[in-house]
Amino acid sequence: MQLVKVDSAQLEKRWMDVPKYIYSDHANYIPHLKQDIEKLFDASKNKLLRDGSCERWVMVKDGTDIGRIAAFVNVKYSKGMEQPTGGIGFFECPHDQEAANLMFDTAIEWLKEQGMEAVDGPINFGEKDRFWGLVVKNFEDIPSYAMNYNLPYYEELFNNYGWNLYFKQFVYKRDLYVPAQEVFVRKYERIKNDPAYRFANIRGRSWDEVAQDFCTVYNNAWGGHHGFKKMPLAQAQRIMKSLKPVVDRDIIEFVYHNDKPIAFYVNIPELNEIFRFVNGDLNWIGKLKFLYHKWRKTPRIMVGIVFGVDRAYHGQGIEGAMIKWAEENIVSLNRYDTTTLTWIGDFNPKMVHVAENLGAEVSRMLITYRILFDPNKEYKRAPIVG
Repeated sequence: MQLVKVDSAQLEKRWMDVPKYIYSDHANYIPHLKQDIEKLFDASKNKLLRDGSCERWVMVKDGTDIGRIAAFVNVKYSKGMEQPTGGIGFFECPHDQEAANLMFDTAIEWLKEQGMEAVDGPINFGEKDRFWGLVVKNFEDIPSYAMNYNLPYYEELFNNYGWNLYFKQFVYKRDLYVPAQEVFVRKYERIKNDPAYRFANIRGRSWDEVAQDFCTVYNNAWGGHHGFKKMPLAQAQRIMKSLKPVVDRDIIEFVYHNDKPIAFYVNIPELNEIFRFVNGDLNWIGKLKFLYHKWRKTPRIMVGIVFGVDRAYHGQGIEGAMIKWAEENIVSLNRYDTTTLTWIGDFNPKMVHVAENLGAEVSRMLITYRILFDPNKEYKRAPIVG
């Protein structure tokens, strides 16, 4: 076996194609879009490469590409940690500990050369909402769009190498046809009957208006948390722009008090229920298939990508009331059967508590691991957010 560094267009293609070898017989696997992965390693599209760096390798055995790994230094991610911390990700490997060890050893050695003192993995060379964590529970359901999927033995490969648990990631799921709990109904009726409150989807609203409301709720919901940076309106506008091609205006919910936005529940259709038909390539044929299945309303799963309530309105039953409103105004459309929530880390017990209170159950679990390069340094789990 040998590792070959990706330093040409041909090797980049081979690196991209490794999952085809690993998952050729696994029906639940849905390839990531090649366009999503390519831009992460393109300096003209990923601004993290301005200050950071990355390296990729292909594992070759007897002339066959059997594995791959990427290592990266993300200055933004490492900032504020006790030690400079790099990452590994996009790890694919057969059930072969020797192959896994060689890839881990090579990636870690490169990270040490970059001045790193720890490594997290498997993570993304970008934001946490994509390509983050190792699946350790539920290999039967399809993964959500841009979320990792791997085979069960990957956990063994990580544990045998000596990776340590940094945090658990919970993906929650709720059957939309299970009636809202009675306590939610009471809270909804109380709030709905107060003329100062208003519930609404985003039909008939401009994207600039939606972005402004989103920005207001976001900053009031998370303001005060350690490390919180206020979201500028321009960033909220970019987020809304990114949602435009996939959005269902009926399933984005806002709550207003005296016309001030105080809560949101942003959902989108499960895109992997469409992308399973494009074979990982959103070329012109893939785009036509996407448009066709969007028109047919193929997805039956609704994905909650962000949920927030203005901190001044915590403890007033807004969360439960939003679930009841969704039952009356979203479930009644008969377009979606279940909802899943984007992963919540065990370092965020408040959001775990919210998800459980909403009647959702953990349907999938992932793990983010860490290794400290100095074995004499005290190992610590991810800190609990306030």
